[in-house]
Amino acid sequence: MAPVKVSKICCIGAGYVGGPTCAVIALKCPHIQVTIVDLNQARVDAWNSPDFKLPIYEPGLEDVVRQARGRNLFFSTNVDKAILEADLIFVSVNTPTKKSGVGAGFAADLNYVELATRRIAAVAESNKIVVEKSTVPCRTAESMRTILEANSKPNCRFDILSNPEFLAEGTAIADLFSPDRVLIGSLQTSEGLDASKSLADVYANWVPTERILTVGLWSSELSKLAANAMLAQRISSVNALSAICEATGANIDEVAHAVGFDSRIGPKFLRASVGFGGSCFQKDILNLVYLSESLHLPEVAAYWRQVVEMNEYQKRRFAKTVVDTLFKTITGKRIAVLGFAFKADTGDTRESASITLIKDFYAEKALVRVYDPQVEHEQIWMDLTEAIPGTPVDSIKKQVTLCPSVLEACEGAEAVVIATEWKEFKEVDWAQVYSKMEKPAFVFDGRMILDADALTKIGFKVTTIGRGSV
Repeated sequence: MAPVKVSKICCIGAGYVGGPTCAVIALKCPHIQVTIVDLNQARVDAWNSPDFKLPIYEPGLEDVVRQARGRNLFFSTNVDKAILEADLIFVSVNTPTKKSGVGAGFAADLNYVELATRRIAAVAESNKIVVEKSTVPCRTAESMRTILEANSKPNCRFDILSNPEFLAEGTAIADLFSPDRVLIGSLQTSEGLDASKSLADVYANWVPTERILTVGLWSSELSKLAANAMLAQRISSVNALSAICEATGANIDEVAHAVGFDSRIGPKFLRASVGFGGSCFQKDILNLVYLSESLHLPEVAAYWRQVVEMNEYQKRRFAKTVVDTLFKTITGKRIAVLGFAFKADTGDTRESASITLIKDFYAEKALVRVYDPQVEHEQIWMDLTEAIPGTPVDSIKKQVTLCPSVLEACEGAEAVVIATEWKEFKEVDWAQVYSKMEKPAFVFDGRMILDADALTKIGFKVTTIGRGSV
């Protein structure tokens, strides 16, 4: 068999991974028809909206969709038609952490992956290359293959590939245009290697061939978890050091800068903060913890678990610093929380540090005023009701107010907390903010983005994460 020349691609799942990835494939491969399918009609309608009000915010994404949509990029709820016609199918559905049952709180919930796999087996009438794009635990491809082979029609063969995404939200389009690497895992059989070559040829339309890495199926699946675990580990390491800095009077910025000059370490992901969030880091590490425990490697599991525990500690420590600095009570005090997205340049709020901070401030009976330039208000209320279970949203609204601007969030507040590193917060007229606040006016910079000296000159009492007051 020779590698199949891919002319039609179907992507099941129009979320944060499938949408941008396949939109860029369509843009870069005008000769390939790309159809992104999802059962969520509202989401598909948003992708198809005439004014390009896309369901996710990602810099550069709208421009890509504008160029390719209707030409060779299509969004649809007709899953079966797309499966029937495609040579290659990306499975890019959600794999959240399980909330109940075996592995709850750690293992990935593979229900959506299994449903998509069964749908492919039921509908397909010709050979297909099926590509795992979702982040999945090691050896998920094996169970996918078992399902496909058990349910396939006669003379219908499936080749399974693993092609994990390594996108960072906020820079996803740039990452897709010029990736560090594209990883394709396959069974090391002649059919598996041919399927791998078919997908590699798609990426080769714009990615240099030396950046397209072909490996074994299980190595590919584990590489995704490993990359995210090691990045998160760096953040937790620098955050652990930030606690020491605050206690000793050292400056974490200076320490990280000095450490980053070591060519073996490098400067990236050495920025202290109130904690990491997002859809991947915590989920993937917990996945690794569960995998390690399943393989009877308790010491390995404990090692990776500590990365997440350190992250939770950093959020709690920051919230406690706010309470302690405000004379050990924030009951009835107004606190402005600037930023609700887990990081700048995205509307994603999954595992956002803001959620933990607001939950803690709420428990302390503070009056919290929240502003974020991108996150929909509906999303904020949804996240807070999930974070404060058993409390109706109307009760939360008695203590939490969503504001349309920085100035309105800060007006009459005793303290401002920077929870997301939006560029807009650096450019605020802080003298004007100061004039509208209660005195003494406090600023807690959880992202190290503000000029503490300039704020101090205005009159603020400034606390920056990772900088000691000793």
